Parts: sequence; structure tokens; C-alpha cells
Amino acid sequence: MAIASSSSSSSLHPLHHQTLFPKYTRLSPNFLNFQPRLRFSSQKFLSTIRASSAVALEPNLGTEKGKTLEGEPFACPICYKPLLRKGPPGFNLSAIYRSGFKCTKCNKTYSSKENFLDLTINAGLKEYTEVKPARTELFRSPLVSFLYERGWRQNFNRSGFPGPDEEFKMAQEYFKPAEGGLLVDVSCGSGLFSRKFAKSGAYSKVVALDFSENMLRQCYDFIKQDDTILNANLALVRADVSRLPFQSGSVDAVHAGAALHCWPSPSNAIAEICRILRSSGVFVGTTFLRYTAATPWIALPFRQRILGSYAYFTEEEIKDLCTSCGLTNYQSKVQQSFIMFSAEKPSD
Repeated sequence: MAIASSSSSSSLHPLHHQTLFPKYTRLSPNFLNFQPRLRFSSQKFLSTIRASSAVALEPNLGTEKGKTLEGEPFACPICYKPLLRKGPPGFNLSAIYRSGFKCTKCNKTYSSKENFLDLTINAGLKEYTEVKPARTELFRSPLVSFLYERGWRQNFNRSGFPGPDEEFKMAQEYFKPAEGGLLVDVSCGSGLFSRKFAKSGAYSKVVALDFSENMLRQCYDFIKQDDTILNANLALVRADVSRLPFQSGSVDAVHAGAALHCWPSPSNAIAEICRILRSSGVFVGTTFLRYTAATPWIALPFRQRILGSYAYFTEEEIKDLCTSCGLTNYQSKVQQSFIMFSAEKPSD
């Protein structure tokens, strides 16, 4: 992996720093203790491209001047056709930030908004807005994004999560068949695992993908502090997990850490993951189980009340969901309410 020089580092800085993490003068003392778990468990760039510049980019992204470079992974989230790219070559934060993308079929353009590429269907819209379920909107909060790796995620160990380092090692074992390929870390949050995957050097490209703008800003903030991945083959992309901006059969590995229970429609999301995976591609995810064999029977009738707005599943439901979406070779590891599961796209 390329190592960033000090001059490269100085050209990157967090944009809109004053508004990125607004001051919260008073927090509930229990806020850091919040976690989506079961209580009854036994346990700067110089470029001036912005989202608003999409129309200005359009004349430069025609069929003659724009081109789809070999290995370009991105596709239109509307029609899934490959996007034409105009900008510097390379797959890293700076190159992607300075590039514009266009779908010649839908005639829609996409570009970087602040420090991430916005590939949502709603990108560039001025009037229409769309609100997701509460469990999705929560993670778009600047405060939650700021605190995710500063106390929030650490609480997951109470439900059996072994910790990011161990979870990364476990995932890497499942991803061995996908080494050297393209890995997409969906619902990446603040990029806790995206950064680890990029640092590992095991993949040709890593895409840190999330719907939350603030999570992606926080991910960038962490990346700019680490020269070892500043110029790595890593891109930050905003997208909807139920409408992934990749061509069918173009991705070697998909990771979703502690995400399944937050998705508005897990079945749509996993069907999309299956669509973008190559033959024999690997999907690895972690989540909280609704209950396990160790859950006291007396707690079972109250599980829906305890779950709140999150969608937790049993291990059997997760396996059924994966297989019904066309994935095979399902495997899992369970520890208290923590589960890591893996499934593959059938070979051709």
C-alpha cells in the first residue's frame, strides 16, 4: 500500500470543522452507556467540486471525454449501469474527490460532497427529502457519529462482542477466498473496520460505505490522522444499502459490522449484497441476536418490548434470510448475544 508523504498529509483537512461536531453542553450521564443490546442476555482538498456542481460537470462527462476506467467499481444507483468518470486516475480519497461521475443512461451526475462521494438516488436533489426509520436517522446525528468510537462501540462487549481487533481477525478468516479483490464495508459507520481492511493490504480496493453523512465525515477525520492509509486504495461513499451503487457481480467481499439490526429492510439489503457479489464472493456480518439458547425462558415473552425500534433476529432467521436471498455455505459463530455469520455467492 502507498504511504502518504507529509506534503500529502498537509493537503487534507476536515472541512467545515466548526459545524462538524457542534458543542453539546449537557449530556445525560447515561448517554455513553446506550447500546442496542438485549438486557436479558447473560451477559482538504484543493478541488472545488461539490454536490451542487453536478450540473457544471455534465458537459465534461459526455461519451467522448468521459470514460470508464478498467477496474472502476461504481455504478448508477438508479439503473446499475457503470458510471463514466472525469478526473485524475487512481482509487484513493484525493482522486475520487477530484472526479465527477455520470450515468449516460439516466443522464445524472454524481460528485463528492465535502470528503465523500454521494451515490444515493437523492444526490443533488434540492426540493425532495426523505426520512428513514428512527434507527437509521439516529446514526446520522453528529453527536452519535462523534461518540461511536469514543465510548458507544466499547459497550458492545457487554453483549458478547469480542472487540474490534478480534472481530477483524475473525472476519479476515472468512474473507481469505476474496483476498486481492474489492471489499465493500457497508454501513461502515465511522470506518472502524474499513480502516483495518485498508491497512491490511489484503484487498485491491476498499469502499467505506454508509448512509450517514456525519459517520463518513468522522471516518475521514480518523483517516487524515493516519499517514499509513491516507493514500491507500480507499474511497468514502454515501449510499443506501438497499440500492448499492455497483454493477451486478462486481464485488469480491462485503462486510457489515453490527449493522443488520439497523437496516430498514434486511431482506432488501441482503438481496442487494447477493446481487453485487461475484461468483464465490463472500458476505460477513455481525449483529445482536434476539435471543439465544442461554436466554431465560421467562424473558422470551417480553423480547419485543425490550427490542424497541431495532430489528434483532434469531440465528435461524439470519440463516433463512441469507439462503432465501441466494447465498450458500452459511456459517456462524455465537457468543452470548453476539453473532458473526458468513455466506457465499454460489459459484457459476
